[in-house]
Amino acid sequence: MLVIDASVVLSWCFQDEATAATDALVLRVRGEGAIVPAHWSLEVLNALLIAERRGRIARSEATAHVRTIGDLGVEIDEETVRRWSRDTLALARAERLSVYDAAYLELALRRGLSLATLDKALAKAARRSGVGVVP
Repeated sequence: MLVIDASVVLSWCFQDEATAATDALVLRVRGEGAIVPAHWSLEVLNALLIAERRGRIARSEATAHVRTIGDLGVEIDEETVRRWSRDTLALARAERLSVYDAAYLELALRRGLSLATLDKALAKAARRSGVGVVP
């Protein structure tokens, strides 16, 4: 199982962001599963809506991506919500991350899982914290 952030999931939706490594992650998530903080669904959905509004993708394409992502069976971690005011905030401050990104790191640390991200600052913070980073 992996923690996957929105940057990875969105790379699956936009061909110009996809790489062989991110494509391989889809298969890994299908095989091993993935877990995400509670805000992940809204973060992904918002990015797809913005892409739709800017004409980057059609409405039908955004809707298809939402269905496909939903079919992956990604687990939503509700514990993240209970940890926002201490663990997540402390990580955000210490690592100079957004609270959203710190939530991914907190989850990976707490569950002892690797983190899949394309966000360079988040990846550096994860490595500093001893969390494995993919791709």
